[in-house]
Amino acid sequence: MPHADAKFGGSIPQLYDRLLVPLIFQPYADDLAARVVNERPARVLEIAAGTGVVTRALAACLPASGTIVATDLNQAMLDQAIATGTARPVQWRQADAMCLPFPDAAFDVVVCQFGAMFFPDKAAAYAEARRVLRPGGQFIFNVWDRIEDNDFAHVVTDALAQAFPLDPPRFLARTPHGYHDVAVIADDLARAGFTTPPTCTTLAARSRAATPDIPAIAYCQGTPLRNEIVASRLDDATAIAAAAIGQRFGAGPVDGKIQAHVVAVARS
Repeated sequence: MPHADAKFGGSIPQLYDRLLVPLIFQPYADDLAARVVNERPARVLEIAAGTGVVTRALAACLPASGTIVATDLNQAMLDQAIATGTARPVQWRQADAMCLPFPDAAFDVVVCQFGAMFFPDKAAAYAEARRVLRPGGQFIFNVWDRIEDNDFAHVVTDALAQAFPLDPPRFLARTPHGYHDVAVIADDLARAGFTTPPTCTTLAARSRAATPDIPAIAYCQGTPLRNEIVASRLDDATAIAAAAIGQRFGAGPVDGKIQAHVVAVARS
């Protein structure tokens, strides 16, 4: 994975939080938060928290007596999360999921929304999650399914491949949608030291926006896909993506399928 795939800087955090969160992340954040609440945890660690959509959901539904620690590799994403705020206090901390700055067995649940795809060594990151979990604690995370099952991302990727045939921007297919094989995920968890088989649930949802421009801006300018598009062509690329979405889904409100896998595994 190119280093730029994990670079969320500049205006990306603001666009990500304003456009992508309601477009694709919110329903899966609510699902993860409900799964965490079912575990009745006293201490929760969130890794790759991004701009805090899961953090906000956790803060709204977990008892005030519990502790929520939210981390991300990118300080700019955490800054956006902090600026947006949560319903109750959260401990925010910049941290690399590959080397967590917490003691062994410190948490009841480790949760991660759409972050595993960015880990350069998945098994090593999972081993860190396992290390900071107490025995019996749960590691709960989700990953996007293949890009063909995620309509807007697929249309944008195909449209940009046609517009830039010599160097097609493949971020969406390569990274967010590049880690969808549940057998590979299970193998990575086993190599990380998890001895019980994970449970995996595939969840489909709908991605809706008022106009085709919204998902086009969200994907082209609010993700590291932006880092692959030459700055002078960013407006052109966004317009191409919007036109492709409009051609497929119409010029008015647009509605596309999204799909992800939710994985849960216990530390034995």
